[in-house]
Amino acid sequence: MDLQLDGNAALVTASSSGLGKASAKALAREGVNVVINGRDEDRLAEAKEEVEEVATGEVLAQSGDLTDPDETVALVEATVEEFGGLDHLVTSAGGPPSGAFMDTDDEDWEHAYQLLVMSVVRLAREAAPHLQESDHGTIVNITSRSVKEALDSLVLSNSVRMSVIGLEKTLSKELAPEVRANAVLPGPHETSRIQDLVNDAVDRGEYDSYEEGLQGWAGNPLERIGDPMELGNTVAFLSSPMSGFINGTALPIDGGSTGANL
Repeated sequence: MDLQLDGNAALVTASSSGLGKASAKALAREGVNVVINGRDEDRLAEAKEEVEEVATGEVLAQSGDLTDPDETVALVEATVEEFGGLDHLVTSAGGPPSGAFMDTDDEDWEHAYQLLVMSVVRLAREAAPHLQESDHGTIVNITSRSVKEALDSLVLSNSVRMSVIGLEKTLSKELAPEVRANAVLPGPHETSRIQDLVNDAVDRGEYDSYEEGLQGWAGNPLERIGDPMELGNTVAFLSSPMSGFINGTALPIDGGSTGANL
């Protein structure tokens, strides 16, 4: 399916690995000129090469810390300067540390809020005028299934990410009709982080093989873990005219593991 994105420009944050990188690859494969972002310059350079292997447009790597207000603004500016505008914003960020409520302090909460919420606030504020000038403006926020169903030992993610959903729903109204805003709520996908966790568990003797350990994450009706590109393809679809009547939604991508009816 041609998603009709050829020649568009997108900024995808936290895209040097994981679900952000998969989203960048899916967009780049559709002919979108993509800015990818990460803090580790070596990893970012490797990701750029990987995205360029499938890209039919241009790929620009821009390092930056999403908790730094100036650097988030610079990401949008770099995209507009390089590609002459901005059509699609995809926000992603690394997850906050796991832990129970009584094991977190004010510093943990403040860092999680800056990373997961204020980065999106600043990016959306800076990007909005450019997105509204576009004929294709979209925002897709990558959050977590934890906004639908609280997960054990993830109090920071359970609590703080809810703010992004409130923002996404608000933007879907305030920036419309020029800009559509949606969110995706991933469950476990076979990212490098999950691979490391599974390999560590195998080394500890908890599983006999990587495949067995991976299956331990597959607590859903489909009985498997997600492929990152399955989420990336969904992000590309939500960024495209093919999803033109989808606005203000929060879409779980978790193999059906979430117990909530809505």
